[in-house]
Amino acid sequence: MSEHVRSLAELRHSDEAQFGGKSAGLGELLAAGIAVPPGFALSCSAYELAGRDGPMPELVRDEVARAYAELGDDRAVAVRSSAVGEDSAEATFAGQQETVLWVRGVDHVCEAIRACWGSLYSPTAIAYRARLGDGAREPAMGVAVQVMVDPVVAGVLFTCNPVTGDPSMVAINASWGLGVSVVGGEVTPDEYLVSKVTGEVVRERIGSKEIEYVHEPGARGTVKRDVSTDRRAARCLDRAAIAALLDAARAIERHFGAAQDVEWALAADGLLVLQSRPVTALPERDRASEPASALSLVMKTFGARS
Repeated sequence: MSEHVRSLAELRHSDEAQFGGKSAGLGELLAAGIAVPPGFALSCSAYELAGRDGPMPELVRDEVARAYAELGDDRAVAVRSSAVGEDSAEATFAGQQETVLWVRGVDHVCEAIRACWGSLYSPTAIAYRARLGDGAREPAMGVAVQVMVDPVVAGVLFTCNPVTGDPSMVAINASWGLGVSVVGGEVTPDEYLVSKVTGEVVRERIGSKEIEYVHEPGARGTVKRDVSTDRRAARCLDRAAIAALLDAARAIERHFGAAQDVEWALAADGLLVLQSRPVTALPERDRASEPASALSLVMKTFGARS
């Protein structure tokens, strides 16, 4: 597309060093035929050209403006960090970098990109790199810009049982609105344990789902609101949605060849996958143990995500 910007659909794992883990992973999902919101990626070279505190160079801004225009007139987008090493088998960097939702207009997109660049040096990101032994290495940051999804339901899934390590199961957590309420641990979501072999729902537990994050028309960003009493106790996934998630889980794991931790959103026009990363911490498989909550392991292992 240009010197510092490429379509997500063009990226593969081999581009990780240049565009960061998240953008490369999204490109792989698209290559596998998985439904992913379209968008473009900024390379680490754009960040390096700008410098840590400098203004966005006109060359980079022009390339961003052209790529943003191709997504549609003043389209709402999600601007997401994509650090080198992020979403790898060795480290997730989950919750350490910035994501800005419901961004409109090229000036605001550029502001959000700069916020992602700045998050590379947040105290939590620096501490995380130090724990990994990467404190002395100069970090690099790419950015993914994607068409914003307005989901009815969203959440996470594991292509294995993350508590027992059983590879024949898919564990799904789901709640109303944007998935930030689930990955941030702000709700008790609905939980489903599904057989990858037969498609049977082995166990389901309906959570309280007391709040949701949604877009307020005419405003920037999202708002947090209370879920009505009748929706709190209602199951947010029907059998068709569970079947679609199971199909996606199978296809994603088959493409990557390893257990995956997947973020997804169910919008009016269908299921979209927002991110997939390797499961970096699994227990030794114990067939006799039954998980109390897949979400508890999600939060313990990964915390909030970016």
